[in-house]
Amino acid sequence: MGSNSSTLATTNSLIKICRDHKGGINWMSLSPDGCHLLTASEDCTARLWRTTENQCCRVLQGHSSYITFCHLENEVAFTCSADNTARKWEVATGQCLTVYTGHTSIVNRILVSRNLLFSGSYDRTARLWDVDSGRSLQEFQGHRNCVLALAHFSSSDILESSDMDMKEFLVTGSTDCTVKIWEAFSACCFQTLRGHVGAILCIVLDVPNKELFSGSTDYTIRRWNMVTGDQLKVFRDHQGSVICLEMVGQHLYSGSVDRTAKCWLPDTAECVRTYKSGWKGIGL
Repeated sequence: MGSNSSTLATTNSLIKICRDHKGGINWMSLSPDGCHLLTASEDCTARLWRTTENQCCRVLQGHSSYITFCHLENEVAFTCSADNTARKWEVATGQCLTVYTGHTSIVNRILVSRNLLFSGSYDRTARLWDVDSGRSLQEFQGHRNCVLALAHFSSSDILESSDMDMKEFLVTGSTDCTVKIWEAFSACCFQTLRGHVGAILCIVLDVPNKELFSGSTDYTIRRWNMVTGDQLKVFRDHQGSVICLEMVGQHLYSGSVDRTAKCWLPDTAECVRTYKSGWKGIGL
């Protein structure tokens, strides 16, 4: 899960330690302006910290079970929890503004994009919510196991024609070993990407190239065409589950429970650098 303290550090020197949580930290999110850090904990609270201090300035209380994930914007924050709900909070006061109820099991991911709120759950569904009212607008049904990864894009991101109505799309990754692409407002699934033989833990989009990458417990990363659904490449150098992915410029970065991070050339699936940890922590 996480440690019971969150640390802001430079390359070589510890500059601040934020303590107060009574349980492990499952996720952290930095505000776009860099002024606040939000931490989500096993102790059922989220805590807001000013990045210039080591004192907690807000405690977000209301969830009845551990918080799995959080997302921080400059004025509002979002959390989701094993209590089957997500919540929206006011940063200035710590007040809960909206509770999103409808899922029937743990909500493990939320995604906020262009005033849309998506959530993924162990109940095998994802949902689209009205951010302000908390009303569920769509339920995405089709996965045969829990939804662990979310991504979002718009038709304007991948289509050159400006004559078409803009549509919003949700990408979901599941422990049923598939990735699905949905039209957000109709909840229609138009692509199911099959090839992994393990749970999908992470997804990253390369929108300019109309591609996505998925990381899995099968130790691989796979590259897909978002429009056709074709599998383009398989990245096979990790020796453990791939738990995070990031696109930076012309390179793909991955992190794994094999205690390495890797840098890849996306077009060829060539690993050009491996970052190894000397830490001998618990085996995963």
